Amino acid sequence: MSDINLFEIKNGVKELSQSAVVLEKEIQNLIENNMETFFGIRFLQSEYSITNGRMDSLGIDENNCPVIFEYKRSRDENVINQGLFYLDWLLDHKADFQILVMEKLGIEIAKNIDWSAPCVICIAKEFTKYDEHAVNQMQKNIKLVKYNKFEDNLLLFEHINAPMAKPIKEKIITNKESIKECDIEEKIKKSPKNIQELYFSIKDYILSKGDDISENKLKLYVAFKKVKNIVCLQLYKKEIVLYLKLNPDKEVLIEGLTRDVRNIGHWGTGDFEITIKNIEDYEKAKVYLDKVYDIN
Repeated sequence: MSDINLFEIKNGVKELSQSAVVLEKEIQNLIENNMETFFGIRFLQSEYSITNGRMDSLGIDENNCPVIFEYKRSRDENVINQGLFYLDWLLDHKADFQILVMEKLGIEIAKNIDWSAPCVICIAKEFTKYDEHAVNQMQKNIKLVKYNKFEDNLLLFEHINAPMAKPIKEKIITNKESIKECDIEEKIKKSPKNIQELYFSIKDYILSKGDDISENKLKLYVAFKKVKNIVCLQLYKKEIVLYLKLNPDKEVLIEGLTRDVRNIGHWGTGDFEITIKNIEDYEKAKVYLDKVYDIN
């Protein structure tokens, strides 16, 4: 992985030097105090103790999915396997996490926790090429984030990978003989052919905007995100609805295609709604998809 050179260009050009050392606890405190600003994640608890260890930081993201932060203290520490262990523990102890969310954020958020895409974010001053290769092979929702501090007041986060993990399917027991799998992938498969074709066209267009976009298939919708969500997508039998992180006050609303949903309840994030029923609507939506990528 290449080094990043940062320059100040006001009153001439000056290369900013990297600070010598940022203590692991210092970066942990900084992230916990500004987790929502940095990553769009609401902080829950530091040093969360379990039977066989202690999670560095716990949070919940804008899609109500659990997030574990682990901080790499040395080059040789296997923080990825450690994070996987904690993730498995969390999936086996959902009630404990729900109680924590209820205490910190209230009962409504606790009731709507989405377990289809829990995430581990590994924070380190550096990763080896083997770390990135291991994460890609695992196909788990593990994100590697490298940090650098420049001089006294600049902090840089470099997102090393965009994981394409398969969603964890939630099984609902409907009777003693059958178990029904309920997730967005099943909804895609059961959609009419024209809606499926629209979905894949929209998906491919959004992902083609840049390799910094990842697709998260959640229980009720699909979230396309950079560091934070930029587009959320919901499927219906006759249409696809998108929610974009655009300010409706700055956009021209088109009747039947777009609307302001700031005061209308909906799944996903974003205040600007686009309803796509056919290829003509999709073509009109592209200008908004371009804009939401550029400004977020």
